[in-house]
Amino acid sequence: MPRKLTKTIESRTDNLLEVREFVLDAARTFGFSEEEASKIVLAVDEACTNVIKHAYHYAPDKKIQIVIEPNKDTFQVTIIDEGKAFNPTTVKLPDLKQQLTHYRRGGLGIYLMKSLVDKVEYKYSPGQKNEVRLTKYLSSGASRARH
Repeated sequence: MPRKLTKTIESRTDNLLEVREFVLDAARTFGFSEEEASKIVLAVDEACTNVIKHAYHYAPDKKIQIVIEPNKDTFQVTIIDEGKAFNPTTVKLPDLKQQLTHYRRGGLGIYLMKSLVDKVEYKYSPGQKNEVRLTKYLSSGASRARH
């Protein structure tokens, strides 16, 4: 598998299918099971949706770059944008009971991503590109489909 895979899309939700297929194919090639690959895809989809909604406020012509970096036992996906910076420390964890009883849509993004991958990291500073890095570890029992 190549050291780095990159895809750039315009910030429209109808481009997310292309991103999901790109990430799913790479995760399968890396050796993840369908279930684990699907979790990574869902986390990346959520991160891209957050960029479209919050960083770009639904502007359809901005760029989102997705960079996949497979290493020996780690699979990193970085989502890069040039929109409004996001500080994850300002977000409260959702009240899941309230979410369920009042059936609220949204608000679970960071919580959801953290439950799907092993590590979620944010890099942001004024005037710089924003980055969300999602890391998933290949468990020792996973099949080694890579060469």
